[in-house]
Amino acid sequence: MNRGKITFGKINLTSSGPSTSSAESVKNPSSSSDGTVSGFGSFGRKENAKDDPVERIAEELDNSKLQEVMGISGFGRKQAKQFDINEMIQKAKQNAPKAVVDQKAIIEADKDKKSKDQDDDYDDDEEEDEGVIGPVPTGDVNEVRRKKVDKGDESDGDDDEDEYDDDDEEFDEDAPINKLPHSHEVEMRHGSKAVIALASDPSGVRLASGSMDYNLNFWDFSGMDKSMKSFRSMQPCENHPIRNLYYSFSGDMMLVVSGSSQAKVLDRDGFEKMECVKGDQYIADMSKTKGHIAGLTSGCWSPVRREEFLTSGMDSTLRTWVFAKTKEQRAVIKTRAQGGLKTIPTSCAYNRDGTLIAAGCSDGSLQTWDTRKMFVHTTHCIRDAHTKGSDISSVLFSYSGFQLASRSMDETLKLWDMRAFKKPLHVFDGLFSRYDTTDCCFSPDDTMILTGESLPKGAKQANLFVYDTKTFETVAKLPITDSHVIRTLWHPKLNQIFVGCGNGTIRGLYDEKRSMRGAKLCVIRTHRKKKESEIVGTTQIITPHALPMFRQEKTRSVRKKLEKDRMDPVKSKRPDLPITSGQGGRVASSGGTLSSYVIRNLGLSKRVEDDQDPREAILKYAKEAAENPYWIAPAYAKTQPKPIFNSEDEPEAKKTKTEQ
Repeated sequence: MNRGKITFGKINLTSSGPSTSSAESVKNPSSSSDGTVSGFGSFGRKENAKDDPVERIAEELDNSKLQEVMGISGFGRKQAKQFDINEMIQKAKQNAPKAVVDQKAIIEADKDKKSKDQDDDYDDDEEEDEGVIGPVPTGDVNEVRRKKVDKGDESDGDDDEDEYDDDDEEFDEDAPINKLPHSHEVEMRHGSKAVIALASDPSGVRLASGSMDYNLNFWDFSGMDKSMKSFRSMQPCENHPIRNLYYSFSGDMMLVVSGSSQAKVLDRDGFEKMECVKGDQYIADMSKTKGHIAGLTSGCWSPVRREEFLTSGMDSTLRTWVFAKTKEQRAVIKTRAQGGLKTIPTSCAYNRDGTLIAAGCSDGSLQTWDTRKMFVHTTHCIRDAHTKGSDISSVLFSYSGFQLASRSMDETLKLWDMRAFKKPLHVFDGLFSRYDTTDCCFSPDDTMILTGESLPKGAKQANLFVYDTKTFETVAKLPITDSHVIRTLWHPKLNQIFVGCGNGTIRGLYDEKRSMRGAKLCVIRTHRKKKESEIVGTTQIITPHALPMFRQEKTRSVRKKLEKDRMDPVKSKRPDLPITSGQGGRVASSGGTLSSYVIRNLGLSKRVEDDQDPREAILKYAKEAAENPYWIAPAYAKTQPKPIFNSEDEPEAKKTKTEQ
């Protein structure tokens, strides 16, 4: 392609007066009507039409020399430069540096690699394929890559290798062991007794734990630090162990099932909202009573109806309740054994649609009822699901609703298919259990099922078993603690596993990459101690030569200070001592009123004994009254006649005549 030359025209400043037209300015842009030269191209006198062209050329040469000296030769009438683009491109190509490829060096490097030992080649291959998990292609990988480079398919080879690596990564992620969040672990201390109840709200912010010590603890992941302390501990059911806890699907209420016959509903913060009524224990027909008459065994919320929940008790009944209706249950379901006798339901559960209620009984049977029908007959009933006489500690539906898991104290975990509910899909045995609340849980995608074991005799650690629900193989056997593993909870939103142990601890398992929030928030927060009350220290001025009255008291030990304060009646707050006489408006213990005080203290100087003769008591003062009269004798001293008393010797004149 031939490119033309680029030329730049002259730059002139034209000014047209009133006498010149626009057409003339276009034809002769360098001239104006007054004959002056426009622009910066020329300097000097005005041009005249009569001048010779030779003189004009000479003047132009002189002006050009002057412009070169002044440095303004680029302006004016000088012709523009011309550039050839094709020539510039060719010169640039010629001057550009070329990449030099040393073919000999490449060949020598290849020979050196081949001459190395096979062990070194194997180590190099391992370093190159360090991130690849899976089968490694046979043959020399370097030779394969070299052949592709020789054929010119280097880019295609890289794409194939990337695809191969991507396939391996996808296969790695699908492995059940890699879905299990167990890379990190935290510990929460509930108490000293076994944790037999565990529940978490749907959002994953709070965790609740119940124990054999009757305590219910609340844990808040958004407010805890790495010390992992609960923010509230309470005893909602007094002296009854907390057997089961269950959050509602909205997360605003929690069902508390204890050893008593009355279930309770608490709000999110642990305050009581409802308590179920207790039935009449003297009525034989359990359908006629208004509530349970024996201890509860399990309970759960309905996944469809927000205010409905289910409880099972040792009175051989299952009862459905409606929140805020505490006086009576909604429906009663009776569990029957083989011969029509009563059997105790030890666990119960709803399916995900709320259409089925399943119960595991103490006779080893599994029974289900349809909630859309009357609860007279069972929908499914398997009498020999587990060993007779061993309690079924947990019954749980999968998230899809097609599978049912039952955990029993006969050391087995059975997996059932609801579409063929006659025989179990698989039986996982060898799971020792001592607690009748040992449960199991499904993974969020239903590919795995988890359960714990009690500590066998002679063993040092109890394990958490993880099984594959499709191949029924053991995915993992995780050692948890040196005590029993009772409760397991896999939260689907947090992707974290919480395990309740027999020594009063709660273990939390999570993965750094796959888990979200929850215990991960608490680990990164530092534990800060509470600041104690600040004490402002006063500066002591030591004056060794001062007078004793100005000397400061030396600091003594705490014991001596307490002894001194004990002697001070003000600091020790000593009560008032009893008084013997009236002072300060107070009266002695002799009387509470003024009259009693006068009678006891002024009226009688000395007490008169009751057994003393009053005549003798008065005659005691006869001599004193005669010698020192005070009351009556001084007043009548002048007018009172002298008293004459009868003598013992009577005169003879007064003798009776009979005596003469």
